[in-house]
Amino acid sequence: MKFAHSLIEKNLPLLMVLILVAISFGGLVEIVPLYFQKSTTEPVAGWKPYGPLELTGRDVYVREGCYNCHSQMIRPFRAETERYGHYSVAGEFVYDRPFQWGSKRTGPDLARVGGRYSDEWHRVHLTNPRDLVPESNMPGYPWLARAKADDGTIQRKMEVLRKLGHPYSEADIAGAPKALEGKTEMDALIAYLQVMGTAIRSTAR
Repeated sequence: MKFAHSLIEKNLPLLMVLILVAISFGGLVEIVPLYFQKSTTEPVAGWKPYGPLELTGRDVYVREGCYNCHSQMIRPFRAETERYGHYSVAGEFVYDRPFQWGSKRTGPDLARVGGRYSDEWHRVHLTNPRDLVPESNMPGYPWLARAKADDGTIQRKMEVLRKLGHPYSEADIAGAPKALEGKTEMDALIAYLQVMGTAIRSTAR
């Protein structure tokens, strides 16, 4: 056995292959069971996929790099739940592709921001954050109020997401352009922020 161990350590290609095999088995043992747990593969009760406006807002959120400063995952610790609300659960993120958990918090966690502030508050805050939070170092995004929300791709996005398991109906997809009619990217981003984290609150009532 000692000879075999010594042989493996001296044979670099063999050592690399065996390391990869060990890591692969370890990863499979940790990841595969998650696909069979309902708590990680099924949405929380009553949770629906994002509508056209919210989906567009999420794309704006990702495009503008909001995730670089804001996480969307509340850890199950008292300090976190007292500040932000109920801890995050996997079923809330079934329709997030990719999820926006993150760990960097230059700004506050946004996992439960939905419904905390009015649409007008968000509009002012996104235009110039220091009008509401003087110490904020967040940049303003005034151009979002001038950019049209519909870039002509919303139906294609929803069709692709449906193939991935999002329960969009034909009517949902057909009506998507009308839902974005006359809306700006700021309207869309606010709609996304307002739905964020509301699944747990709606089921807790």
